[in-house]
Amino acid sequence: MDGRMRDDLANERTFLAYVRTALAFIAFGFVIARFSLFAREISVVAHVTVPTTHLSSTLGTAMAFVGVIVGLYGSSRYLRAKAAIAAGGTATMPLWAAVAGGLVVAATGIIVATVLYIVH
Repeated sequence: MDGRMRDDLANERTFLAYVRTALAFIAFGFVIARFSLFAREISVVAHVTVPTTHLSSTLGTAMAFVGVIVGLYGSSRYLRAKAAIAAGGTATMPLWAAVAGGLVVAATGIIVATVLYIVH
């Protein structure tokens, strides 16, 4: 297998990883958004009062939105890398994108951990 084909296939695998990540964010957002509905249904069955907030809907919507952004960014990276491979060059990830990705993941973890702590 020549180098160009290997690079093209690696680029496609990377794109598919972005797609999987985007779908995971969207699915996780859906689960978070529906958690309040599940909690209300369980409270009715268990005869327990659960305070209603729109926090899970807001968090879930934000997670789904992040998933859309990850999908769009992955498409953009795929196209830039494809053009760079065709030109015989490389297309590395910009530093701002790596930092932003890390901050989004860290913020998501902090928010989820905080909400779980408060609800517990």
